[in-house]
Amino acid sequence: MVQNRDYTLIIDKSGSMIKVDQPGSKSRWKQMQESTLALAGKCETIDPNGITVYLFSGRFKRYDNVTASKVEEIFLENEPMGSTNLAAVLEDAVNHYFNSKATGNATTVGETILVVTDGEPDDRKAVMKVIIEASRRMETDEELAISFIQVGQDSDANRFLQALDDELQGVGAKFDIVDTITMDDMENTTLSEVLLSAIAD
Repeated sequence: MVQNRDYTLIIDKSGSMIKVDQPGSKSRWKQMQESTLALAGKCETIDPNGITVYLFSGRFKRYDNVTASKVEEIFLENEPMGSTNLAAVLEDAVNHYFNSKATGNATTVGETILVVTDGEPDDRKAVMKVIIEASRRMETDEELAISFIQVGQDSDANRFLQALDDELQGVGAKFDIVDTITMDDMENTTLSEVLLSAIAD
């Protein structure tokens, strides 16, 4: 795990996150809360400032310096509803990183953005454009990484996220900065374990 790297977590709170995928299991939203708590707790040990957390549906909200103790409060303030405007929130997170870098406030080892989503974004092309343009602003292929973690079994979302992982350099991205983890990849792993392994990757 990289010491002093910054971590941003982007959480889908669109209406479908209320779903329960298997009888007797927790909703996607409840799993997300537990996973965020685990991630924030782990990141506190390597980044004492806490992590940046975004929640998004049609609009988004950013929470800075989130430590484990703040997670419950964030989830009490939000509930799943609305659409999946991923492009806007991703663009804000990327710009936040580059603005911090330009003003000397970013860490020298870069940032990892983790996106947990269960469905297709409202605008696929806009999401691709944000990632391609971000890659062109990078100086090294290590400084910014974006991991998409899919919860649920939406096959269209699965195909789209795999395309982000495999095909963006073919359409203009400077570096391959996307990694995608799907439910199939997770097998018997919990969402918490997947998030923790993504920051260690």
